[in-house]
Amino acid sequence: MRKMGVNELREKYLSFFESKGHLRLKSFSLVPENDPSILLINAGMTPLKPYFTGEVKPPRTRVTTCQKCIRTADIERVGKTSRHGTFFEMLGNFSFGDYFKKEAITWAWEFVTQVLELPQDRLWVSIYNDDDEAFEIWNKEVGLPAERIVRMGKEDNFWEHGTGPCGPCSEIYYDRGPEKGCGKTDCKVGCDCDRYIEFWNLVFTQFSKEKDGSYSKLEKKNIDTGMGLERLACIMQGVDSLFEIDTVKNILNEVCRISGTNYGVNPKIDVSIRVITDHIRSTTMMISDGILPSNEGRGYVLRRLLRRAARHGKLLGLDKPFLADLVDTVVEVSKDAYPELEEKREYIKKVISIEEERFNLTIDQGLLILDEYIDKMKKSNSKVIPGELVFKLHDTYGFPLDLTREIAQENGFTVDEEGFEKEMEIQKTKAREALKKKDSSAWSTSSSFKLEGTFESAFCGYEHYNCESEILYILKDYQEAEAISEGDSAIIILGMTPFYAESGGQVGDTGEIETATGLFKVEDCKKTSDGIHLHYGKVIRGYIEKKQKGSARIHVRRRESIERNHTATHLLHKALRKVLGEHVMQAGSLVEAERLRFDFSHFEPVSEEDLRRVEDEVNSRILSEIPVEIEEMGINEAKSMGAMALFGEKYGDRVRVVKIGDYSMELCGGTHVKSTGKIGQIKILYETGVAAGTRRIEAVTGYYALDYHREREILLKNISDLLKTSPQDSIRKIDGLIAELKSANKKIEQLQAKLVTARIDEILSHALEINGISIISAKLEGMDMDALRNTADVLKGKVSDGVIILASDYGEKVNIVAAATANAVKAGIHAGNIVKEAAKVVGGGGGGRPDMAQAGGKDVTKIEDALKRAVEIVKDQLN
Repeated sequence: MRKMGVNELREKYLSFFESKGHLRLKSFSLVPENDPSILLINAGMTPLKPYFTGEVKPPRTRVTTCQKCIRTADIERVGKTSRHGTFFEMLGNFSFGDYFKKEAITWAWEFVTQVLELPQDRLWVSIYNDDDEAFEIWNKEVGLPAERIVRMGKEDNFWEHGTGPCGPCSEIYYDRGPEKGCGKTDCKVGCDCDRYIEFWNLVFTQFSKEKDGSYSKLEKKNIDTGMGLERLACIMQGVDSLFEIDTVKNILNEVCRISGTNYGVNPKIDVSIRVITDHIRSTTMMISDGILPSNEGRGYVLRRLLRRAARHGKLLGLDKPFLADLVDTVVEVSKDAYPELEEKREYIKKVISIEEERFNLTIDQGLLILDEYIDKMKKSNSKVIPGELVFKLHDTYGFPLDLTREIAQENGFTVDEEGFEKEMEIQKTKAREALKKKDSSAWSTSSSFKLEGTFESAFCGYEHYNCESEILYILKDYQEAEAISEGDSAIIILGMTPFYAESGGQVGDTGEIETATGLFKVEDCKKTSDGIHLHYGKVIRGYIEKKQKGSARIHVRRRESIERNHTATHLLHKALRKVLGEHVMQAGSLVEAERLRFDFSHFEPVSEEDLRRVEDEVNSRILSEIPVEIEEMGINEAKSMGAMALFGEKYGDRVRVVKIGDYSMELCGGTHVKSTGKIGQIKILYETGVAAGTRRIEAVTGYYALDYHREREILLKNISDLLKTSPQDSIRKIDGLIAELKSANKKIEQLQAKLVTARIDEILSHALEINGISIISAKLEGMDMDALRNTADVLKGKVSDGVIILASDYGEKVNIVAAATANAVKAGIHAGNIVKEAAKVVGGGGGGRPDMAQAGGKDVTKIEDALKRAVEIVKDQLN
């Protein structure tokens, strides 16, 4: 048996199954696509579930993959043992109604014995108790002795997950020898010791479990196999843990180098080394797939891993950020299999650096608080850290619960998790109540009333801007009404409507509903969870009755502006991904007539240069007049076409696909222009941050972009008129004025200095003296803080023992400065306390050192009073 590295093993496996007619697919993203049941891909078959269920047609009936996986169920055990890890790679070969047991078993045997050259006398297999078919293949076809085929029960060798496809499985084991065993005479396959290592599971999906608990045979049987790459590497390299295989060992060695530690010397240090080694692999892979640190979902998993690793770095004595330095090693050992690591290397390092720096700002303070409390607990013999403290550490210092729990366990304590959850719930309740207050209008929700009866409210607004319709239902004050009259606010439901209801970030249409007897102004349109369109508004003429026929018409120019902005958001999304990277994902949007707002995942402010590139990219697509095609189809067909679905959005079985040439294709229920040229142009107004890892762009299009440019043109003309120059020469004229102003200010400062010098003797002549300390106070005119400080320094140099208090009006503000000599400070003078009290008189505040301090205020009429108060404070300090 020849030792093989991880990268060689991966390639050997994939190449072998390619030779058996399998299509090699690259690893799917760690972010599940349209699968809300899990946060992260945790098994090789998980992203292939739609192929197994028949929802999506596979690209080929035979597929092989090496899938990146993350499992965090045992996160707190990672590091404490050498077996547990959060990131792993799963090798798999799959059949979707093609081959079955015979091929799966014989090919597996061929691979392990002929390609890997594992010794046959060390290989064992397990099968399900009743699976005689598998036994016959292993025994007769493969030639494995019956005594090395172990039958096991449903718990070990039958794969099922609720109802649906399921079946028996067969696992392949490697015997590492009696020296690795427990020494018991009955030690065999299935024993918990380290002798027999299961490394490949062959699942034969041949049944369907029904709701009543019975099993029916599947018409099309499937094969799903999974082999942990790291576990296989342990066998092939003759090592005991995943931290000793070649790729992971390289990372571990780098951790040791950076931290100046040695692995295998101190068990406590080894825990930290393993935590950092594992977590930097996981986080690098997660970020490469577009995940960013946040306080929820998969972003929170990423944040937990990064912060846990950073904290263990501190345990190793690493006080400065270090995690980003390890990324290069992770990339080097895995980039051949995952080229996106190389492409996003600098981006990954940037995200990790920012997160670690954020954590470092608070972790030291949080650790100090926790350490102090633990010391108190040890003295008082307490054993449980209260939930209030755990919540404070989480809420104020960014400590995940599991990090506090881990530190507590290291010190022999437990955590009051129930108390922590109560505090969390209190915070959530407060947030919900605040949200209710924020949105207290009864018009803000359609759930504050109940509609009686059933309705069919059809939407014709994709094709038509107006239509004739019957008024099915009227709500006045959230009660059913037969009629409404002029001045009444109400909600109307129509049998058919051209009004788009607020959805997917696009605002609702406005317009009118007119009957023979009245006119209803539609101010907004929303819809219920059942899709019923609710027209909110007011009767502005006559009266409206239930069952009347009416004409419904939207404000067309407003709708067209909204459509420009909505199509522009699709172009903007694509342009941002093109300029900034594929990690960019839409995180929210608002599409109005006047503007568009687009939130997206990104870790830092977008530079002016990149914003220009994005704007130019979108405008180039607008000027290309690309047709916008919209097609309704099944969700699975849309996915197979590559249409982008927005994470968190719920889609039905039928979806609308908005396709902008070959440039953009997204699932979207909104309204759009027929061609990008109709947008006119886009102008990005600003870019800003809205949350950790989320940025926002606001932009205008069409007529509103023209208005923006016209306003700027008028502004520039007004500026140039004031400067008495042409717009082209405005900058040169402003530069000249700034230079003149600087020169004038310099002359003013020089004149002020001369005036102050001339007044020095006068100011000193009014000095008071208490206990040998001179008290000098004066009001000066038009001095900024710098000039006031300089004057105080001059006066300070004129007295041996004294305190100086100066105040001045500058613009509409008050500046106050106090300075004291060394002997004055010894005598009890504190300049900071003097200005603090004086500033209160003029409606301000300030402070500083005992020998020098400054303050500001607003009320220039009370400068004299402030100086009197300052002198009183000095007298109090000296006495």
